[in-house]
Amino acid sequence: MSARDRIRAVAETLREPRSVNWISEQADAAWSTTNDELQDLVDQGQLRRVEAGETTRYQPDYTRLLFEEIRTLIEENTREELRNELAAITEENEAWQATYDVETWEELEQSLADGDLVSDELHERRDVITRWEGNLEDRRLIKHALALYSDVEVAREQMMDVADRVIR
Repeated sequence: MSARDRIRAVAETLREPRSVNWISEQADAAWSTTNDELQDLVDQGQLRRVEAGETTRYQPDYTRLLFEEIRTLIEENTREELRNELAAITEENEAWQATYDVETWEELEQSLADGDLVSDELHERRDVITRWEGNLEDRRLIKHALALYSDVEVAREQMMDVADRVIR
């Protein structure tokens, strides 16, 4: 990977605002190259600049990322596939509720403190908690995608109509 590719890779995975210095260290890139690349990413709308006192930090544009994820779901899946995935997530969550006799992943997390659990059971429950949290996030995104599916289809058709008129 080039230095700019490494910088972009680091920037795309930020979970909190970070300084040029931090990103430069993580990407193993020169400060000036990092600063230039971050400015380009801000100009492209992929990052946001956050002023924290006298320090400038950068973070992804989370709104843009959300809509890109929803758009990808719509473009790569039929409405029926999204409904099926929603049903599969619900079934998996319900199975965990029944298996562990809990309603939420938080309740399952509380059970980790039970002194009766052996290490294998603790690891299994931690894995389930992680997957359960991921399922909830996926469920939220899929619900948004389904809610917007028709609107995106209409917009796509309008773009194709415009393109057809331009070609003629």
